[in-house]
Amino acid sequence: MNGKDYYKTLGVGKSATQDEIKKAYRKLAQRYHPDKNPDKPETEEKFKELSEAYEVLSDEEKRSQYDSGRLFTGAGPYGAGGFHPGDFAGSDGFGNFQGGPGGFQFSGDLGDLFNLFGGAGGGGRSGRRRAQRGSDVEVSVTLPFDDAITGAYIPVTMTRNEACPTCRGTGSAPGTFPETCPSCGGRGSVSEDQGFFGISRPCPTCGGRGVLVKNPCATCGGLGSAMAPRSIKVKIPGGVSDGSRIRFKGKGEPGAGGGPAGDLYVVTKVEKHQYLGRKNSHITMELPLSFSEAALGTEVMIPTIDGKVKLKIPAGTQSGRTFRLKGKGAPHLKGKGARGDLLVTVRVEVPKRVNKKERELIEKLEEFEPQDIRAHIK
Repeated sequence: MNGKDYYKTLGVGKSATQDEIKKAYRKLAQRYHPDKNPDKPETEEKFKELSEAYEVLSDEEKRSQYDSGRLFTGAGPYGAGGFHPGDFAGSDGFGNFQGGPGGFQFSGDLGDLFNLFGGAGGGGRSGRRRAQRGSDVEVSVTLPFDDAITGAYIPVTMTRNEACPTCRGTGSAPGTFPETCPSCGGRGSVSEDQGFFGISRPCPTCGGRGVLVKNPCATCGGLGSAMAPRSIKVKIPGGVSDGSRIRFKGKGEPGAGGGPAGDLYVVTKVEKHQYLGRKNSHITMELPLSFSEAALGTEVMIPTIDGKVKLKIPAGTQSGRTFRLKGKGAPHLKGKGARGDLLVTVRVEVPKRVNKKERELIEKLEEFEPQDIRAHIK
């Protein structure tokens, strides 16, 4: 057999009884059901293959056709004898098929056929509503400078799609319940025979939901969900800056049909500090010094995120000189490497006004200074 090996798919031998085939299918279908593996999209394809194999092998007539090579089993060969263009009535010999009056047309690779028809059985999900991941939510928050450096737990208020509090997500008015769709029997899809093939489509009656809401909830109008504000506390890591985007997995909108929730993204804006600044992971600071402190030297207590530390200013320090305090800066946002540094830049303050006594002292000091401190400027 050159087509798909349905026996191998279900893990049974060619002589397996119908009961053995059913047991094998149920065991594997339970294991690979997409609703039990929402984070593993590859299981949906596996589940589809199992359903396709079971539909053929559980039907004596189809199984007989399959064993004899007279049943199409997917891309590539046509049963044991191989597929040849023109084997179907209406084929033009180049892979284009006309199903006859009222039939369908298909042009392209035969490997696309089962994807087009949704696989065997028409549903591919045991008739249950398709699981969908919830939408992501993004909010902006403003942080004090200190919290941006050290990290903090902050409340975040967001508006997202929530299960309706009145009907608790059913979409039906209190005291009533959704009814199984009579058109699809709750499967959410219907099959239409098109000659040799069967095409699965979303049920037009229920829109693929599998249920009908006869008495819609007045709050959500039968949707089962509504936009509502919600507040949660999130941990902002130390080291964020303006425009940092922090992801919180699974804190976004709930998924539909048992699907996973979306993510929450928090974008930070940092308030300005009275005397501190940021340069990547370094904290910057301007330190005012008097003329006498810069000339004679001094010791100054400097505030850092770890507490105050003593900074020694040597005599003769010039305005604009920067002192580096290693490891006293901000942590790296992704936790890589040591913390940044605290960069302290000296600014010598010149008095804007002086009294008579101060002027006399400054003039006397000038007598001891070099005659021309700008001699190098020509």
